[in-house]
Amino acid sequence: MTDEELIKKYVPEINQEAALAKLKTGYPVQYLIGNVDFGDTIIEVNENVLIPRFETEELVSRTLKYLKKMFPQENITLGDLATGSGCIAIALKKALGNEVTVKAFDISAEALEVAKMNALKNNTAIQFYQKDIRFKIPGHYDCLICNPPYIALDGWVDENVKKYEPALALYAANDGLEFYQKILSYAFTIVNSKYLIAFEIGADEKKSLDEYLKRNFAALNYHFEKDLNGLDRYLFIYRE
Repeated sequence: MTDEELIKKYVPEINQEAALAKLKTGYPVQYLIGNVDFGDTIIEVNENVLIPRFETEELVSRTLKYLKKMFPQENITLGDLATGSGCIAIALKKALGNEVTVKAFDISAEALEVAKMNALKNNTAIQFYQKDIRFKIPGHYDCLICNPPYIALDGWVDENVKKYEPALALYAANDGLEFYQKILSYAFTIVNSKYLIAFEIGADEKKSLDEYLKRNFAALNYHFEKDLNGLDRYLFIYRE
């Protein structure tokens, strides 16, 4: 279905002309219709949150495989860092049900309002906290998952993304590595003896992250995985 067809299907007829005009300026169709499919979940979105991508759906799918292998028939606690729209937290809670307690964190109060609304509409019990995830979060976890801002401050980004999606969810210092470095500086003090840490990464960041991990955490078990387009997109750190 084309973007124009989506608007004609989901936007009230009285607003369609204005929506189609806005679409021609590059405004994201997901914001115009107000939601996006994320796996088998409908996630509402607005300009306060990043639009969920297919790559993040795949992060959830791969994380589920790890969790089911590492924690069979176990109740686990999971932290979703930089939750944004809540798509990751909600998808994992729906998939794991009562087997998982989910705590979700974001620095943006506006994003958390969207996430809370999505959790309610998807009937998922998630604990939300306003928190800068560059600093230690409270609690202890079997799994941490994060799709952080990872575009370098001077990095390229599609003009429409740059214009309309929240900069807070896009850009990071230290050539895009700031959030990985900050999170890993405290992560091992809040994970349990058996743990999984799952990150989405920028497609050009594998080499820098690998060097950082070898330099600072030489004993870790970790590996990178490619997305469905063959791009390096995921980092999994674990102890079984």
